[in-house]
Amino acid sequence: MKFLGRLIARLSQLLTDPWTSAMQAAADKDMIGRRGEDIAAKWLQSRGCRVLYRNFKGPHGGEIDITCRHEKVLAFVEVKTRTSIAFGRPAQAVTEDKRALILRGAAAWLRMLDEKEIPFRFDIVEVLLIPGLRPDVNWLQGAFSSKGVADYARTEE
Repeated sequence: MKFLGRLIARLSQLLTDPWTSAMQAAADKDMIGRRGEDIAAKWLQSRGCRVLYRNFKGPHGGEIDITCRHEKVLAFVEVKTRTSIAFGRPAQAVTEDKRALILRGAAAWLRMLDEKEIPFRFDIVEVLLIPGLRPDVNWLQGAFSSKGVADYARTEE
């Protein structure tokens, strides 16, 4: 009975105050994303990666969720977290536009290095946070091509 009362109150709030519910939904999404990134970073470390930086923002745009070393390779990692797979796997959300942001961020990171011939790749870590279950993590190494990084590096110097 208590649950039903809370449900009715919540539905009433959603119907009468769409601005509040939209802000709450955005806050929940951000919280889920941060939780997924925390889980991904710890998971990568447990697999021998050394996390170098989180949430890198390039000076000319571009972003990298996690930059890490995996053996002798520099990995630029995009983390996608979902609470269900009703709309597909999390990695499917890494669109061409998102890849362009990641490429731009990677180019900015690579410009900061003294060593220009370092091997690197682009990974995606999927984190499923399904209520009642343990987090499910899937690491897609070399998830997409580095083609285009050199173009970004040249155009932003």
